[in-house]
Order: sequence, then structure tokens, then C-alpha cells
Amino acid sequence: MVSSRAVTAGEALVDRLAAAIHARVLAGDLPTGSRLRQETLATEFGVSRTPVREALRKLQADGVVELEPNRGAVVRGPSGREVREAYEVRAELEGLAAALAAARIRDDEVRRLHDAQGMFRRSVKALLTWKSRRRDGDAPPAEVHEEWIRGNDVFHLAIHEAAGNERLQSTLSDLHVSFPRDLSWIVLGESSRLLEENVAQHNAILDAIERHDAPQARRLMKEHVLRAGELVVRRFEQRTA
Repeated sequence: MVSSRAVTAGEALVDRLAAAIHARVLAGDLPTGSRLRQETLATEFGVSRTPVREALRKLQADGVVELEPNRGAVVRGPSGREVREAYEVRAELEGLAAALAAARIRDDEVRRLHDAQGMFRRSVKALLTWKSRRRDGDAPPAEVHEEWIRGNDVFHLAIHEAAGNERLQSTLSDLHVSFPRDLSWIVLGESSRLLEENVAQHNAILDAIERHDAPQARRLMKEHVLRAGELVVRRFEQRTA
């Protein structure tokens, strides 16, 4: 009998694999028409073929890939325009969340937001340290990648929750499923300058929210998301040209 904990862990692994593959599609690393084979992906991610197969089925349900019998999966990626439009929508919603958070945030939520930003800063520092010591061709350790994703997620989620609007939070969550935050990692993780800019942008957003300056918080958050979106679209279009 399989325990519920094992089932949950298996589902989490499938979700992570699906998000990682989806992010590569949206970043242009896996262009439309690319063939994805289970054996290759399983070896690359260091897992068995079963979670890879389930991840590809999940992506097929989302319209990201098309499964072909005995031939693997074929990427059905979006256009650069669709990626840009998604970031434009996200920028408006994230900006609204930041403005609401600035107006409504409580002292305990301010502390949580500072904790989240501290986690994000530490994750970037760890990544910059690794980059300064790496050899050409090295990929960042999984824990460095995961810490950055976690730090970035916690910061944004703390703002969403401080906004106090469940419908807005649900809509943003749905949007992130379609366009994973791993996209930002793929682009920003390649540049120390961009990573440091990202930390500075978070600091400015936090400062505006803490001062209860809703218009400034909205403006800074919109600029933050649109900046990331343009970097992602530029890379996507270069890779798929």
C-alpha cells in the first residue's frame, strides 16, 4: 500500500518536472517542434521515466506539448507575442497587489515581508558566490536554484497575502501556473548585474509598501514585472528566430 506522503511527494516531483520543462519552452530553449524523449529527460533530471511521462501528460493537458504514440512529445510553444501579453497582464495584477498591500499591510506582515526579502538576498548572494567560483560549463547546484526560486516566490506571495484580496491571489496563482516563475531564473541567473538589479527592485518595492505609498508600490511592481518580461521575451525570440 502506497502512503499518502509518498503520493504527495510523487505529485510534487511531477509538478516540478512539468514546470521546469514548461519554463524551457517559454524561454525558447525548447522551440516549437522540438521532440522530447522520456529517456533523455529522465537522464537529464536524474529521475525514472514514470514522473517524466506524467509531467509530459500534464503539459499536454495544458497545451504545451503533444504526445505522439511511440515517438515521445512534440513542443507546441507560444509565440513571443503571447509571452509578452501574459507579462503585461501579470504586471497589472502584481501592481494592484502591491498597491493594496501598501494600503492594508499590518505590522506582522511587514516583518514577514522583510524576512522574505532577507531570504531572497541570501539566495542571490549564494548564487553570486557560486558564479564567481564556477568553471565554464558548470550548472548551478540544485539547492542554489531552488533557494532563489523559493526566495523570489516567498517575497511575491507575502505581498499577495498582504493585499487581502482572495480573488486577486487566486488569479495570480493561475497565471503563474501558465507562465512559471522559473522563466525569470533562466534569464536573470545568467547575469550577476541583473541579479543585483532584481534585489534592488525588491528593496524599493518593500520600502514603498512599508511607507504605505500605494501609487509608488504599484508603479515599481509593474516596472519590475515588465522588465523581467522583456528580458524573457528577448531571449525567447532570439532562441526561436
